[in-house]
Amino acid sequence: MAKKKVLYECQHCGLTTPKWMGKCTNCGAWDSFVELNEKEQEIVKTLSSMSDSKTKAISMPDITEIDIPRFSSLDYELDTVLGGGVVPGSLTLIGGSPGVGKSTLLLKIGSNIASTGKNVLYVTGEESESQVKLRANRLGSNEKNLFLLSEIRLEQVLVELHHRDYEFIIIDSIQTLYSEAITSAPGSVTQVRQITFELMRLAKEKNIAIFIIGHITKEGSIAGPRVLEHMVDTVLYFEGDSSQELRILRGFKNRFGPTSEIGVFEMRNDGLVSAKDISSRFFNRTTSQPGSALTVIMEGSRPIILEVQALVSESHTSNPKRQATGFDNNRLNMLLALLERKLEIPLNSYDVFINITGGIKITETAADLAILAAIISSFRDRAISKETVFIGEVSLVGDVREVFQLDSRLKEAKMQNISKALIAKKTLEKSTIKTYIVDEVTKLLEWF
Repeated sequence: MAKKKVLYECQHCGLTTPKWMGKCTNCGAWDSFVELNEKEQEIVKTLSSMSDSKTKAISMPDITEIDIPRFSSLDYELDTVLGGGVVPGSLTLIGGSPGVGKSTLLLKIGSNIASTGKNVLYVTGEESESQVKLRANRLGSNEKNLFLLSEIRLEQVLVELHHRDYEFIIIDSIQTLYSEAITSAPGSVTQVRQITFELMRLAKEKNIAIFIIGHITKEGSIAGPRVLEHMVDTVLYFEGDSSQELRILRGFKNRFGPTSEIGVFEMRNDGLVSAKDISSRFFNRTTSQPGSALTVIMEGSRPIILEVQALVSESHTSNPKRQATGFDNNRLNMLLALLERKLEIPLNSYDVFINITGGIKITETAADLAILAAIISSFRDRAISKETVFIGEVSLVGDVREVFQLDSRLKEAKMQNISKALIAKKTLEKSTIKTYIVDEVTKLLEWF
């Protein structure tokens, strides 16, 4: 009698092993391995051998270039993030914290596409038909070509696709959908992986654009195995607090366009809508106050003016606090050390707090000069004019270096009626805004 083959799978990362382990060697999770049955073992082997194709290599000049067709979602911000519109046959994953507006946005997008005459299917496994109907009434999304299916079985979804030809499908959410051919619980690694593979095959074979909503973990990543993000064509993340009006949709993977673009939405009573005039939403043009400075960052090809807020207060503990919201805390510590060394500002006995307004997280170094200006302004209790922006990267040796796309940043500042800009190096012959050269950190003191 042949010996039964045993295979165990980690329910956090999808690692498979013939022996049970208490701790996963890949993701470090404890007690996460579950034994797979024969059917599930066959699925794992099939998916792992997907890359074993026998196609021949083709010389690059011999490959025929094909223009990627797109159709508009009738939402400017979403089309911007996707690189120009929805690609037929693409599989898109949208993640975000609960209540951020994933279901609301996709229901509205589905209604927009249905209004153009395309058949749209909205599959929900988390809400009843009446619950979705109430949201549709609030959003004004009662389109004739928008169809709703409240189902969690994948087989029933495939049956529905044989009854009607759909061009756009929304799955809400991937963790609630399950296949009857697999005994694992909905949301498990095996279920999510198999269902995603079936949806990918369906999208490519029938040229249907499919959007998947995914739950996220407490660390902020998509719940389930990492293979989920590798299998889909596009990965989008919703950022922002559910208590705030503005939400940011950021692309992290896009096989059909750039991944650096963002979309800004505004939550209203009638749902998420594209935010208009977002340039003035992230900074305050009222009376100048100490601890506030303006900068211009680039999100993809879009310049955004942000207000950097700093609070420097005397510490009553032996270990002063250094806390940043929307800015890298390690870089903040580096800038504070630079201030103490170059400008001899005694911040070792002060608590320093940094906040970036609007819920945006700064990932580039162009805001370094504004961070320093806000800290000095708060420390000396002197306000900075709202007509001035600070643009520049600060190095460890104390010099200020120029940043990319300076022309676009200054043009955006001019459009918002800002008259002065402190930059590292004047590179424009005819600047649209009056610029001042700050090539060293020590020259910042001239403004206070």
